[in-house]
Amino acid sequence: MPLSTVLTENAPIPNAPYSQAMKAGNLVFVSGCVPMDKETMTIKAQGIEAQALQALTNLKAIVEGSGSSLDKIVKTTVFIKNMDEFAKMNVVYADFFNGHKPARSCVEVARLPLDVLFEIECVAILE
Repeated sequence: MPLSTVLTENAPIPNAPYSQAMKAGNLVFVSGCVPMDKETMTIKAQGIEAQALQALTNLKAIVEGSGSSLDKIVKTTVFIKNMDEFAKMNVVYADFFNGHKPARSCVEVARLPLDVLFEIECVAILE
């Protein structure tokens, strides 16, 4: 099965040894998206709601850059700094997906890159 790299300028360009996403067959595997502003390559968003929204916006840009769409996401994995903020994050997540409910795991982690509060990765269908 051939693999191909996804790279879109509509999301932050990685400055580490990984791709925004990889296509494999009819699937796209999107790397973890943090709330980085694509223009400044810095974390501008403060608080769990703003950071979740920015990271989800980055995820959407990569998914769409791969040729897929939000409604074709089959699985997400959410990494959250503080599970006490799960309810706040969940409101942003539900609003963003607008009724689409992909399978999801959510785990609290000790630390995330750049000390952000939220990171998300996903798998989507390319059909």
